[in-house]
Amino acid sequence: MSIPRGADAASSIDLSKRDLTLDLARVFAVLLVVVIHLLEVGVGTGPHGLTISRPLEHQPWFNALTWVFQIMPLFFVVGGFASLTAWRSLGRRGGGAADYVKNRVLRLAQPAFPLFVFYVVVVGAATLIGVDPHLLGPVVLGAGSPLWFLAAYGLCQAVVPFAVHWHLRAPKRTLLVLLLGAIVVDAARYATGDVALGLLNLFFVWVLIQQFGFWYADGWFDRRTWWQLVIVALASWATLFPLTIWGPYSPDMLTDLNPPTVPLIALGLSQACVLRLLRRPLARLMRTRGARAAVFLIGSRLMTIYLWHLPIIIILAGVALLIPGASPEPGSAGWWWSRIPIYALVLGLIFLLSLLVGRWEQPREVGPTPPGWVVAVAAALTIVPPTLIIQYFLDLKLAIVGAVCFGVAILMLARWPSGRREVADRSAPADAASSA
Repeated sequence: MSIPRGADAASSIDLSKRDLTLDLARVFAVLLVVVIHLLEVGVGTGPHGLTISRPLEHQPWFNALTWVFQIMPLFFVVGGFASLTAWRSLGRRGGGAADYVKNRVLRLAQPAFPLFVFYVVVVGAATLIGVDPHLLGPVVLGAGSPLWFLAAYGLCQAVVPFAVHWHLRAPKRTLLVLLLGAIVVDAARYATGDVALGLLNLFFVWVLIQQFGFWYADGWFDRRTWWQLVIVALASWATLFPLTIWGPYSPDMLTDLNPPTVPLIALGLSQACVLRLLRRPLARLMRTRGARAAVFLIGSRLMTIYLWHLPIIIILAGVALLIPGASPEPGSAGWWWSRIPIYALVLGLIFLLSLLVGRWEQPREVGPTPPGWVVAVAAALTIVPPTLIIQYFLDLKLAIVGAVCFGVAILMLARWPSGRREVADRSAPADAASSA
């Protein structure tokens, strides 16, 4: 059964039944992540050679900025909406849990696999030629930092069949249980000082925020008046004050990201309300041909943008050091102004790169769905390596582990020789970024 690709896929979408504001929110979130990372990477020279700094984090207003622009919870809200919609669509066509998880895991594993191979080659070559580990280590650590998303979103997608069941059977109780679980995990983590315990909140925090997306898809936010949404948004956001002033949490919401913590839940609910409040003007924007074309063009490359933007930023910073006058001192006025053309250059290079690796992101015709246990093993193979990277950070060994595990998972899911029929996932190309 063939699956539409590229422009054909975009033209096959039934726009009358699709909330395009969610596609716009997803694109905005990823492009904002690129902006933040671009402002966080400062590469310069000092008396002792190369220096790597984070100019954005040195600003006095940085913590307050993260309370507004820590946007990843919104991505999981939108992903929850897309997941529930895709699950119901698949069910109407006779698909089941294994079909869903296979399709979604492939949408994560396929675009991530070439990146892991890239890291194996580059980090391996740098190690062989004797690059200073004190320089290589921070560079690789920074380049691999976005890979946490593969663990968090992969886990959320793998449990969608269960999460939908919980949502339909006891929606309020599900939210309460997940919230209590997140609180208990955080309490144990901060009481013991064992950061690894916080990894359990990859489940409780992100699955709970995904549930907000289920509620969004079922119309709960639509049924609230504008002032009710404002009250819920402000009340959720206001909880960050006691959590960070008297609680154990950092006022820097990026620090609270990995492992994920309770403040992200408050941000997720607040951002879901704001998204609904902005739906009318965003819908008007998405009725314009230009906005729609831009969203579908970028949306079909979201995983490529997310996964590859930091390596490209770091490479550009290194190249700029070799060009006289092209590398202003990080944090200087010239450096801040240079971020504007560099941002455009990064996106341009990613577009060119997508011509090479973007085919890994596009839905493609695959083999039959394997048995459920095979799908579960393949899902685990894509969740475990990035989880280890959250805890131990990226290095050559984990790059090799990731490349092998993701490669095996793709082979298991895409080329299984079973006689089971395949039920294709016909979600729009932009939904591939909800695998992002």
